[in-house]
Amino acid sequence: MTSRYESTTRAAARAPVRVAAATVGAIFLLVGILGFIPGITTNYDTMQAAGHHSQAMLFGIFQVSVLHNIVHLLFGVAGLAMSRTVSAARSYLIGGGVVYALLWLYGLIVDQTSTANFVPVNNADNWLHLLLAAGMIAVGVLLTRRPAGAVARPRV
Repeated sequence: MTSRYESTTRAAARAPVRVAAATVGAIFLLVGILGFIPGITTNYDTMQAAGHHSQAMLFGIFQVSVLHNIVHLLFGVAGLAMSRTVSAARSYLIGGGVVYALLWLYGLIVDQTSTANFVPVNNADNWLHLLLAAGMIAVGVLLTRRPAGAVARPRV
């Protein structure tokens, strides 16, 4: 027979928002690694540390640089680390979604050939950032909604 604490602990361990944050983190980690693999990243020999002069393209579509790949790696590690608790997982998904919304706006505003495009981003990146923003925020909110009529339990 399991105690209420054990069942609550197991349920929290399988919380969908935690699984989602870990999955998103793992994908970002994978994308960061793939950005450093020639062949998966086309024009690999033109990759720059940062800036719009990098012509390296992940999957031949998304412009990347060493900085861009490192950001993906760090964002992936953050997702895996923050998936340990429901509240941190929610914060990662919603906060990360807000960051990607800001990055999308940045990509729309910045001239892609200017030095301000230090990340670098191209049109494909911009649309992906918009989808990531909407998806991450939606998942973070929807997976942590309380059912209608549910009463919040006081924290002890």
